[in-house]
Amino acid sequence: MWNKSSDAFLECESAPEDAKIILFGAPFDSTTSYRPGSRFGSSAIRRESYGLESYSPYQDRDLTDSAILDIGDLNLPIGDTDKALNTIYAQTVEILKAEKLPFMLGGEHLVTLGAFRAVVKKFPDVGMIHLDAHADLREDYLGVTLSHACVIRRCWEIMDNGHIFQFGIRSGDREEFRWGAEHIQTQKFTLDGWSETLEKWGDKPIYLTVDLDVLDPSVFPGTGTPEPGGVSFDDLRQTVTGICHRAHVVGCDVTELSPSYDPSGVSTAVAGKIVREMLLALEK
Repeated sequence: MWNKSSDAFLECESAPEDAKIILFGAPFDSTTSYRPGSRFGSSAIRRESYGLESYSPYQDRDLTDSAILDIGDLNLPIGDTDKALNTIYAQTVEILKAEKLPFMLGGEHLVTLGAFRAVVKKFPDVGMIHLDAHADLREDYLGVTLSHACVIRRCWEIMDNGHIFQFGIRSGDREEFRWGAEHIQTQKFTLDGWSETLEKWGDKPIYLTVDLDVLDPSVFPGTGTPEPGGVSFDDLRQTVTGICHRAHVVGCDVTELSPSYDPSGVSTAVAGKIVREMLLALEK
């Protein structure tokens, strides 16, 4: 079915038949509107994960005890957005058909659309929790509708109105905020309210998408569009682990690490640690 990645993230090397979570990379950044480089994010997270422990003292759990398989990066055609999204879609469909949870590492945020199309097909009543600095609700960006600046708008178009919950948003044009006020729920600037959202949502399926630029650039400078005024590492850690542990998460992704903009490697370490905490919490 699948082969494990030659440089798997930490201890994510379960046999395909045993794995409950399938980790895969989507190295694509062709629609990046400012600084490119997120196509290298997924490989950097794997490569630098040797500097992290598989054990989480936050959760008292260890990835060595987990049923997770890292199958590596997809071979995506840089420059062909439709084909890249279709490849991501097909991979996610395969994972869901096997009754496993897809966990994608970006890449730019547009890769979410490929995976989410597959999730909506299987879970038509799915909701989305979106953690980000940017609203990503434009109708188009410079005339292009398939852009990382439009990804959440495109997701909204294939799901029920009122099923998107945004947190940490602190950037977007005026029209995005006006449109969003009528169609989605947005918590600006902070991650406050995620727990109450889960209580209201109940046990219905959730897709969790994490754009790492929700973090303050002082914590996470290695991203294509840094936005001052973001959240702390611990705020994000507590939020994503809380969501992954409590919600009926049926798919998730972590996007927008551009490792070349932080030669220190700190941003990559931050990304890896967030991924580790999410994986452990998803196993309940």
